[in-house]
Amino acid sequence: MLLPPGSRAPTYTGRVRPAPPDPVVSLTLHRYGGRSVWRGFGKMGTDHLHLRGVPGLTFYRLLGTGRGADLTLGADLRRWARLAVWSSRAALERFEASPWRRWEARLVDESYTLVLRPVRWHGRWGGVEPFGPAPAGGEDTGGPLAVLTRATLRPARLTAFWGAVPTSQQGLHGQPGLLASLGLGEFPLLHQATFSLWRDTASMRAYAYGQAGHREVIARTRREGWYREELFARFAILAAGGSWDGRDPLAGLLPG
Repeated sequence: MLLPPGSRAPTYTGRVRPAPPDPVVSLTLHRYGGRSVWRGFGKMGTDHLHLRGVPGLTFYRLLGTGRGADLTLGADLRRWARLAVWSSRAALERFEASPWRRWEARLVDESYTLVLRPVRWHGRWGGVEPFGPAPAGGEDTGGPLAVLTRATLRPARLTAFWGAVPTSQQGLHGQPGLLASLGLGEFPLLHQATFSLWRDTASMRAYAYGQAGHREVIARTRREGWYREELFARFAILAAGGSWDGRDPLAGLLPG
């Protein structure tokens, strides 16, 4: 479900400006503890008041996360995510150095931020192309990469989708090239996403195209029309900082 049962998504779900010609993307995971747990949930609504005015921020989404490392029906109320698209690396760095960002960092028990460059993508999110028009081709990152899959489900296909999730994830955590993964969501049941980090493109392809269960579920989504809207994106990883479940999954894998 990825948001608490009975909760409602904020009516303002993200700023949209024309996508920059060379976008930089950030994904930040926050984990809250103790008395701050419900503050994380509250920020899903109040953060819009600040983020809609941040210079250089062209698109963002505030997201709940599933429990553990999978896409699940259960929500992790301690962990929340922010995906953001920036006009430049400099715009992101100014935001990261801002007083608001320092205030936010004091609220959390753990935080991890990835700086990403989209290299291949197709589809839309909320009716827009957040990274700009999809490129004709796409480059191999030549190192660690991140993958985002996101979909708006057709209500009539909810049972089929959630029934197929365990099959689609079979073998995922046995993949030697998988570094980290989690499920993301904007709205209970209907708006779902996955995010994963891989050692290299070959490892990602071995899972995406080599696992029979995953291939069959992908084929069913096309055959049965599960999605009203979808987006797939692959990213090169420019930088990472902090910890994700007590570790840095990219430790020793990035230059510098």
